[in-house]
Amino acid sequence: MTPKNFCEQLNIKKQCRKYGLPLWQCPQFLFLIMGIIIMVVIIVSYLVAIEKIDDPQMVILLILVSTSILIIIDYIIVHSFEKLAESTRMKMEFIGIVSHQLRSPVTNLKYALEPLMSGELGEIQKEQLDYLAILKQNVDRIQQLIDDILVVSRIQTGVLSLKKENFSIVDLVEKSILEFKPLLLASNITINLKKGENIPNISSDPFWIKEAFKNLVDNAIRYQKGKGVIDISLEKRNKNVYVEVKDLGVGIPRADQKYIFQKFFRAKNVLKGQTSGTGLGLFIVKGVIEKLEGKINFISKENKGSTFWFSLPIK
Repeated sequence: MTPKNFCEQLNIKKQCRKYGLPLWQCPQFLFLIMGIIIMVVIIVSYLVAIEKIDDPQMVILLILVSTSILIIIDYIIVHSFEKLAESTRMKMEFIGIVSHQLRSPVTNLKYALEPLMSGELGEIQKEQLDYLAILKQNVDRIQQLIDDILVVSRIQTGVLSLKKENFSIVDLVEKSILEFKPLLLASNITINLKKGENIPNISSDPFWIKEAFKNLVDNAIRYQKGKGVIDISLEKRNKNVYVEVKDLGVGIPRADQKYIFQKFFRAKNVLKGQTSGTGLGLFIVKGVIEKLEGKINFISKENKGSTFWFSLPIK
């Protein structure tokens, strides 16, 4: 190992970023903690041994044996975690590469469908148009899945690009709600927006906050049972802004609630209803909000609805 590589191994934060893991899961950090534990055990063992054993050689032998065993255990545990972390990193890189490679042909297919459906290349019969519409719908779903997988990969590898700027979250929420107008009309659902007073601008990433908010609203609409109302609250709480999305939809079964932010997870009652979705949306929302130093949580009751909320620091 070169001196440069050795120094890189000692840089715990850099190694954690490499694996896309939080500090407490990073193999190098675990190695450091285990090292401290071994030192404490050695000192305690020595103090106990000199009290209980008169022969100095036996004391030294006991310390050497216990230290050797602990070091071997430490190496096995940390080495196993390192292999697992490296395997996870390589898997996410592979997924990212494959997703990028799929993105271009899917985008080309989508753009090729547009002139066909518009009639620019010749007259299209109604039956043909119906089949093309089905094809376009499925292409859109594939593209959304690819985009979601790419975002998940970036979140897990710690390379999600975030650009902070000062903006009005009130304007962002209001404009985002307007984009749902066609879907709201088609679903016979209304949105009630309640705004608190004196909500300041925040310094964060407006693109990703908008994506997170729209994901929560989209879920609230999709899982609403027929005609209904979605309540959205926006207010300032201490040094944070607080956004809440409340629906009266199918809710989340208690047994499923602990898994709701995991990748690809979908609650059992949602699967029974055959509602479309990838199970990646809430994982992305949680990842984005936490990357922006915010918090997210929810309360839900099956057949009674769900309330998802997130808070973000003002500065």
